[in-house]
Amino acid sequence: MKLRNFAKMTVEEICCSLSEAAPSGDELMRLSADRRTGARRLAERHMARSVRQRRESERLSAMLSYERAARENGFVTIAGVDEAGRGPLAGPVVAAAVILSENFYLPGLNDSKKVRPAKREELYLSITKAARAWSVAVGEVAEIDNYNILVASKLAMGRALASLAVIPDFVLLDALELEGLPVPQLGIIRGDSLSLSVAAASIIAKVTRDRWMCETDKLFPGYGFAVHKGYPTALHRRAIAKLGPCSLHRKSFLLLPEEK
Repeated sequence: MKLRNFAKMTVEEICCSLSEAAPSGDELMRLSADRRTGARRLAERHMARSVRQRRESERLSAMLSYERAARENGFVTIAGVDEAGRGPLAGPVVAAAVILSENFYLPGLNDSKKVRPAKREELYLSITKAARAWSVAVGEVAEIDNYNILVASKLAMGRALASLAVIPDFVLLDALELEGLPVPQLGIIRGDSLSLSVAAASIIAKVTRDRWMCETDKLFPGYGFAVHKGYPTALHRRAIAKLGPCSLHRKSFLLLPEEK
């Protein structure tokens, strides 16, 4: 491949050229030795970007370690499962199940709690477009109140797995394990930070639930569901104190601090 002659270009021309094609190692070396400060800064910028990309690639590869181990043991179709909404005072708990391709690569994918809302939306679109299969399911408020949040979370997870269009032969979950699952499973502590499949499920579950709570805000105005998504913020507590609980509130939860 012919090297670009940056010495004959202006700094602006070099910038445009680099935007069209990333520099090779030799080109970066030449650019780093350029006598012009602007050219050297461009080289530094691209080297820093290369380092970030390499680190991200290494992070994502590490997050596939549980999936690789499962495949080394003969499993082929691996589902990641996670939930969102165990802590709120209102709304259902939402679970997602996701089956990724073997070499799935999506920069920025991480535990949903570590990702900004706008980025979660981007990741959601990428995951739902590229995943082999994905599904969501809920544990209803009535189930949370009649049983408890743990049971309702497990019910939602089981329903999400049962709704997958592709049947998994191995399941990775965030911390929990499901009773009666017909295939082998592994609950991973902090699984949404350590497994790419579970992280993908956490993104799907979180975005799905947040969208639902935003829509619900229109049906139950005054509670601020679109803002706090049902979590126990001061704003939410004040709304409950003023308006009283609505049908979305979990009556088994401590809705107001002064309740005993």
